Amino acid sequence: MSKSKTNRVSTGSSGKHGLHIRRLFTREGVSAFDQFAYELRDSIIRNPQGDPIFEMRGVEVPAGWSQVATDILAQKYFRRTGVPRTDGTTGGETSVRQVVHRLTSCWVEWGKRYGYFQEERDAHIFYEELVYMLLAQMAAPNSPQWFNTGLYSVYGITGQPQGHYYVDPDTGELRQSASAYERPQPHACFILSVKDDLVNPGNHGPLGA
Repeated sequence: MSKSKTNRVSTGSSGKHGLHIRRLFTREGVSAFDQFAYELRDSIIRNPQGDPIFEMRGVEVPAGWSQVATDILAQKYFRRTGVPRTDGTTGGETSVRQVVHRLTSCWVEWGKRYGYFQEERDAHIFYEELVYMLLAQMAAPNSPQWFNTGLYSVYGITGQPQGHYYVDPDTGELRQSASAYERPQPHACFILSVKDDLVNPGNHGPLGA
C-alpha cells in the first residue's frame, strides 16, 4: 500500500486526510499521567509451598489497581534490561508510566509516519487518551504488545532478528525485519485457514471440533 493510499484513512471537514481526534477522558493542559494518583508496592509471587519465586520492590502503579494487576505487570510485562536511566546506565522498567508511555508513543509514532492524523494536535490527543484508558484499565492490548512494542522506538533496543517478516507499506513487498524490535511481532494469533481450529491445528474441521 502506498503512502498516498494510507493517508486516505479519513477526511475531515477541513479536507485534510487523516483522523481528527477529540478528547473524551483527558483535559487540555493536564497530562493524562497526572490525572491518577500513584503508589509504590511490592510484588511477591510464591509457590504452593510458600517460597518466593519472584520478588520486586517499589513497583509504581495507580492507587486504584489491584495487587493482582500489579503482580502481572511486574512479573510479566516490565522490560528487565536495556532501559536507559537518567544517570547514563541501563536497567529495567519499574513503573507503569514507563510501560504505558512505551506503548502509546510507539503507536502514535507509526500513526504519524503513515498519515493517520490530520494534525500534530490530533496525534497528541490520541496519545493522551490512550494513556488515560490504559492507566484506568478501560482497555489493554494483548501480551505481545506489552512485551515488545516500543522497545526500539523508545529505548533504542534492537536485538538479533527472529525471522519476522513485514509488508513494506510503500512498495507492497514482503521483507524480513532487520532486528527483533524495530518491527516487532505485537500480535498473538495466526489464522492459516478458515478450516483450522485451535484444538487440532491442521485438522481442517469446524472450529472446536
